[in-house]
Amino acid sequence: MKSKEKLTINNLFVAFNESIIKDASLKIFDQEIVSIIGPSGCGKSTLFNIISGILTQDKGVIKVNGIEEKHRQGKFGYMFQEPLLFPWLKVLENVMLGYEIKGLSKNQAKIKALDLLKKFNLYKYANLYPDSLSGGMKQKAALLRTIAFNSSILLLDEPFGSLDAITRSSLHLYLLEVWKKLKLTIVFTTHDIREAIFLSDRVYVLSKKPATVIDCIKINLSRARKIEDITSTKFVELEKKLMNLL
Repeated sequence: MKSKEKLTINNLFVAFNESIIKDASLKIFDQEIVSIIGPSGCGKSTLFNIISGILTQDKGVIKVNGIEEKHRQGKFGYMFQEPLLFPWLKVLENVMLGYEIKGLSKNQAKIKALDLLKKFNLYKYANLYPDSLSGGMKQKAALLRTIAFNSSILLLDEPFGSLDAITRSSLHLYLLEVWKKLKLTIVFTTHDIREAIFLSDRVYVLSKKPATVIDCIKINLSRARKIEDITSTKFVELEKKLMNLL
């Protein structure tokens, strides 16, 4: 576990017409991948919307790099289940957009976006429009655009949920490669327990709504992860443990 706290959530309460999140506390350390799992509709996406500043909590403190942040817009890269690439922009232009939003000039954004595409094997798709890409390629481009916007902390909200099993497995390995090379901190929501185990250093388990933290499980599998890990005894034991918590 890394020693530096990158994101800290203390005693979070959120309610709209009903209580959504109740006294939830989480800690994310620098360069970790942490997954959040829980029953469908328990408030995982709401939690991300609160963390990113799209919504405001009723109570609770959220710190980034140890400092309380009440205005959190722009502090995170946020990727949704759907890639949400702009269809009228080429892949390069979509990735450039992340840098441009941060205030870089178009030329600076182009240089950095091309470098990112080269580094992570999407350069040959730079001048294609999203409609000509497969689902997996769209998600890769969306991931790089998210990194371009903010490479400090990524919030990935079930980004692979709509993909078939084979494509999803390849995206897992791609994400781990990107994470390792760029030394990212990633918070990941998923309904898939195996996905959570395969990617993560730790997994937070949320209760049904109103969501609170039931447990946090350390994933005691070595890095780097391999597809064969999912058949190992340790992996199966972790899967059973998490299933019993849900």
